[in-house]
Amino acid sequence: MSYTREISDDLEERLDGHPEEDETHEEYIEELVSIYETEGTFLQEGYSK
Repeated sequence: MSYTREISDDLEERLDGHPEEDETHEEYIEELVSIYETEGTFLQEGYSK
């Protein structure tokens, strides 16, 4: 089953800058969710607890 989610124009612009050239937004978001599920958090460069 597919769902449609609305996101702000600002977030869409931010998403546009991150996927690889041949990667869709859906593939990129799937990758982010997989990382989150594996790590339990999103890691940021230069961030440490």
